[in-house]
Amino acid sequence: MFASKIIKNKFSLTCLSLAALSLTWSSVSFAQSTNDFPNKPIRLVVAFAPGGSTDIAARILAQSLTGILKVPVFVENKPGAGASIGTQYVANAAPDGYTYLVTSPSFIVNPLTMGPTAGYSPDKDFAPVSIPATQPMAVVVNEKIPAKNLVELKDLSLKKDLSYATAGNGTPPNLTCDNLFRQYWKADVTHIPYKGSGPALIASVSGETPIFCGAVAGVSQFVKQGKVKVVAVSSDKRLPSMPDSPTFAEQGYPEIKDDLWVGVFAPAKTPKETLLKMNQAISQAITSKDVLEKLDQNDFITVGGTLEQTVESVQKDLARWDKTVKAIKAQPQAK
Repeated sequence: MFASKIIKNKFSLTCLSLAALSLTWSSVSFAQSTNDFPNKPIRLVVAFAPGGSTDIAARILAQSLTGILKVPVFVENKPGAGASIGTQYVANAAPDGYTYLVTSPSFIVNPLTMGPTAGYSPDKDFAPVSIPATQPMAVVVNEKIPAKNLVELKDLSLKKDLSYATAGNGTPPNLTCDNLFRQYWKADVTHIPYKGSGPALIASVSGETPIFCGAVAGVSQFVKQGKVKVVAVSSDKRLPSMPDSPTFAEQGYPEIKDDLWVGVFAPAKTPKETLLKMNQAISQAITSKDVLEKLDQNDFITVGGTLEQTVESVQKDLARWDKTVKAIKAQPQAK
């Protein structure tokens, strides 16, 4: 009887010891996995089709981060539903620091225009990591459209049936141009959504859709080829790559300053130490000569900043776009 109790007590103590040891190993393993980050390939999920501004920036960034972090960093495109498909994918990814979302202000705007069908919450499902760069938005027309500025395009839009291409329903360029065409001009210009700014721009270059509203990345090459004309850019000054393209401000629309940033976000609950390492790696990347040159060639302006500054910037943009959507009375819509 007594021997039986001893055996039972020893067995209980052994189980407790093993349990404690298991917890210790788990804690050590978690600490090592965080401290050793990264130790396997990192995926940058772009919520748009290849060829657009966000995709271009992500690929420039991935190449530099591969050298800095000493692990492969690759881009994976998951376009559709105005960027909601790729965004939802990352929201549901493991918060281990190996999957990130690279996106535009559509990340913020989608839930405001789509409502619950967006399938995610910017402030609850994600942790901001960095805003590597930003760039102006532009209104671009096919070479055959007889307009070289907003006055001429307005006159034409009131006389003819026109359409404009964007990266998707409810994206910032969609809201900005819808506001311009319908609220300011009272013109019925039809919106044609695509799966990214790359395909949308190509549609306007080919003449499939006469007007393009979106980021200026990739536009200058077609301007030089004479295939498109930029009738307005949202920057404060004319761009060096397109000196003949007027700004919104100089044409009487100083309030249109909807520049399009490129943001990197991680799934919520990603360890703070991991977020800091990625933020620092991105900051190092965008200060390198090679990355600066590539971003400049595509009309990007580098931003960067600490983790805290990134969080603050995203929160301010959340408030700004919420105010914009309410001001133009954009209705929630399915994508």
